[in-house]
Parts: sequence; structure tokens; C-alpha cells
Amino acid sequence: MSVKQGATGVFRIQSAEPATAECTGLSCDIASVATEPGAVTALVLAGVVAFVALAYVRDAKANCHDERRRVLDERAAFEEFADRVSGLDPAPASSTAPSFDGPTAAVRTVSAVDGRSGTGDVRLRRVLAAYRDTVMSLPHYGEEYDETVPESLAAELGPDTTAALASNGTLSSGAQTALVRRSRQAADARSSLADAIGAEIDALSQYENDLSRVDRRRRRLLEHLDGVKGDRTDAAIDVWNRLDELEDDCDEAATERQRALDDPPMTVDAPGEGADRRSFHEYLYGSADRPRYPVLAQIAEIVGRIRSDRDRVANRVAGGE
Repeated sequence: MSVKQGATGVFRIQSAEPATAECTGLSCDIASVATEPGAVTALVLAGVVAFVALAYVRDAKANCHDERRRVLDERAAFEEFADRVSGLDPAPASSTAPSFDGPTAAVRTVSAVDGRSGTGDVRLRRVLAAYRDTVMSLPHYGEEYDETVPESLAAELGPDTTAALASNGTLSSGAQTALVRRSRQAADARSSLADAIGAEIDALSQYENDLSRVDRRRRRLLEHLDGVKGDRTDAAIDVWNRLDELEDDCDEAATERQRALDDPPMTVDAPGEGADRRSFHEYLYGSADRPRYPVLAQIAEIVGRIRSDRDRVANRVAGGE
């Protein structure tokens, strides 16, 4: 996760093709999930024991836990880089060279100094080596960003920091101060991001509990109806009404989740020139192998099951069973 400098709470993220929206609210065609009304004429045992596994929410929680771990690893890496740079001896002011023209030239100039080689100023090589051994050494970092050390430095800490290194040809006192300050800012930004992901994990846990409760009530209502002896008409009507109330509970949960989606805690940017800005939730769930809206997708699945069960109950009443 890379921090885009100059905008509080804005993060640069891995490119990913947006997945087809699983659901944007209960206006989705949930009815397509339900069984056709004429397909079932009685409440069969399979309908009683079936339950919703809540896979969407649980997968989302696992993904958030993994992402939070990566963010905390990046925070530690930037803190270590700041400590290592702060411990270096800057070059005397008299040893600095004339400035170079523009950030692109600066990146090219710093790129010419390989942290592994014996060429270039030793102070500059130590800065690049420290960055390579901390931030760039994270296992996930190279997978997400195809960048050289100087390119990553410019993207993470600002092109002017790279320009300062290039213009001096070494580690000046001013460049050292800027690198340390911005590295600590990058670490602090990741602390904020980790907190936001932690809050999302808590929210997912709450939805998991609430939706599990709804699904348990749904199954118990069907089990109760199946156990009624004799004329089940009154019991079936009562179960039908209670299933309707459970759908209302899901409707309220979907509305609450939609409010959270409409007011994300921060925005993120995909890497690259002129990349589109994405919301916090798109950053977490925007990859193509999972729903972009896991909570709404989970609610849609449960509502589909409730409507299917309600149709079965209605068919049972209509059949006089």
C-alpha cells in the first residue's frame, strides 16, 4: 500500500479490474434467486435444514485480516527506513552539486546509483540500500508494484525528495530531514489505514452475527411449522408473516450498509499517471475474484432464501395442507 503524498488519507493501490457488482442494494433482482412458486407444493425436509453459510462475509473478513497485516508490515518497514536514514551522516553543504531539471530527470539520476554497486556517492547508495532492504523487501510489495527503488521512493515519499537527492548527488541535511519526516508520515498513514480496516473487520463481524441470527430464526420457523400436527394453516400464516419480518430486518441491514458505502473513511488511487480514485471499500473488495459488495451480496442471498421459503409456505396454505 503506497501513500500518495499531499492528500491526507489518500492511498495508492494495486491495479485490478473491477469485478461486476454483486449487488448495490435490495433493488437487485433477488427474486431470481428464489424458487419458482409452482415448483414446490410442500415444505420438504431439505428446505428445513438448509442454511446460509455466509461465505461472502467470512471471505471478506479473511481478506481484511490479510490486508491489515500487510499494511502493518509496511508501517514497520517505513519506520525502520526512517530510523536508518536518520542515523546516516549527511554530506557537508560544500559537497552538493548543481540542481537537476525536474522530477523525471531526478529519478533517472538517482536510478543510475545502484544500491548494490560500488558506484556513486556512498551516502546515496546507503539510502537506496536502506529502502531496498526495508520497504522493497516486503514479500507482497514486489508483487503489487513493478517499480525500481528510486521510482518507489518518488511515488511513496514525493518526487521532490528524489529530486533533492539527485540535485545534491548525495544525502544533504535537507534531503535527510525530508526523507525521515515523510517516511514517518507514511508510517502514520498506514496506522490510520490499519485502524480503518480494523473497524471494517468489526463491522463485518457484526453483520455476520446479525445475519446468522436471521438465518437461525428462518430455519427455526420452518422447523416449527414442520413439527405442527393437524391443520397447519394458522401456523403457516404466522410463519409467513414472521418470514416477512425477517426480510424487513435484512432491508434495514442493507440500508445501513449502503450508508457506510456512501461515506467511506478514505479514498485510494490506483498506481499510474492519472489513475482513477477509488473508495476505501473498492480498495478492499475491488479484485475480480470476489464480490465488490460482500455484505450486500450476503444479504441478497439470505433474502432470496427467505422469499423462497415464504413461497413454499404460501403454496402450502393454498393447498390446504
